[in-house]
Amino acid sequence: MRVTLKEGVLDPQGRTIAGALQSLGYQGVEAVRVGKHIQIRLRGADYAEARRQLTEMGQRLLANPVLEDFRFTVEPGTEA
Repeated sequence: MRVTLKEGVLDPQGRTIAGALQSLGYQGVEAVRVGKHIQIRLRGADYAEARRQLTEMGQRLLANPVLEDFRFTVEPGTEA
C-alpha cells in the first residue's frame, strides 16, 4: 500500500529532501513528495476479500483521509 499526501497539501519533508538533493548537485530535481510504502501479507484471503480488507485498513488506520490518499496492489502469495 502506498500512502501519499493529497495534492495541494504541503510536504515539508519532501521540500527538505529536494533542497538537499539540489545542494548535492542534482539540479534537475524539481520537487519531491514523501509518502509511506507498507507491505501487508494476508493469510487465506481471496482477491476480492483482500481488496475489501486493504481498503478498510487504509480508511480506518493507515491513511489520514483528510491529508492523505492511498492505493494498493494485490499480488498472489505463496502458502508457507
